[in-house]
Amino acid sequence: MENTLDCIVIGGGQAGLASAYYLKKWGLQYLILEATEQAAGSWPKHYDSLTLFSPARYSSLPGLRFPGDPNHYPTKDEVISYFNEYTKYHKFNVHTGEKVTEVRKNGKEFVIVTAKGNIFYSRAVISATGAFSKPNVPVIEGSERFNGKMIHSSQYRNINDYKNQRVVVVGGGNSAIQIAYELAQISNVSIATRKPISFIPQRFLGKDIHFWLKITGVDTLPYGKKFSLNTSVMDMGVYKEAILNKKPDRKPMFTNYTGEGVMWSDGKEEKIDSVIYATGYKPNVNYLTTLNDAIDQLGNPLQNKGISTTMDGVYYVGLSGQRSFSSATIRGVGADAKYVIKRLKKSIL
Repeated sequence: MENTLDCIVIGGGQAGLASAYYLKKWGLQYLILEATEQAAGSWPKHYDSLTLFSPARYSSLPGLRFPGDPNHYPTKDEVISYFNEYTKYHKFNVHTGEKVTEVRKNGKEFVIVTAKGNIFYSRAVISATGAFSKPNVPVIEGSERFNGKMIHSSQYRNINDYKNQRVVVVGGGNSAIQIAYELAQISNVSIATRKPISFIPQRFLGKDIHFWLKITGVDTLPYGKKFSLNTSVMDMGVYKEAILNKKPDRKPMFTNYTGEGVMWSDGKEEKIDSVIYATGYKPNVNYLTTLNDAIDQLGNPLQNKGISTTMDGVYYVGLSGQRSFSSATIRGVGADAKYVIKRLKKSIL
């Protein structure tokens, strides 16, 4: 078809933008389709106090350095501003407000349909929506009876609605600790985890941990999903001390909900006002269900290092553990995009 592009990128967050960089650099005709009104991925939806866990010097996408002091830890607003500047700087071809609802294959071409009813055609598709846009909320007995507030961390914004509440944050990763720590300043907060929280020093011998990950090569080793989902918390010492001082405290995961609260593992029932799940995300690739065998029954992409193992022309960038420990991060997504698009280019040209 005359208007067929080489590639359509679904999602305009860090993975989609890194993909666009290499697609443009290597002369491929592409288009990014982004569901929201700006190419910033899930970042605008995150809680207000979120900061990157890596300093600015290790938080750049390919082709543009993250601005400001290279040793500072960028805020949510700084990241969004950087993405917007990145898009303008490279003059990427982006259509915002175009949520992809369906991807079909017609011969060697892909047909991409959006919620607005617009149709696009391409020789290849990069799914770049997989890491942080579909909340994972575990099924726990009795949750339907719970009368309190129950949300995922993706819905949490700030402490304003939680003053003097009894709050439980479920999860032992960086986001769980950040949220619980700030809520503990104005509320009675517990972190519920299935195992003790593991802490990693943010700085070692005067250097941020990402310096050591980079020079040792650990950050880009092909560890895969098992290691990428490690829940160790990067800490300057603040969070570990807070847990020791029980602000917030840590409790073994509760066994079930009651009408007014939860039942803890020791058999004690407690009234709870709010539960916040900081339990990560599932791959968000529902628009691929119309492609036979592109994803499994649980909605997980069938892929190896970002290349579909079941559907020629389908690629992924930004999945957790896709090729390394850092695949789903700003610092790691560029390397994966480069790897994927080299193979994409070879297959269509």
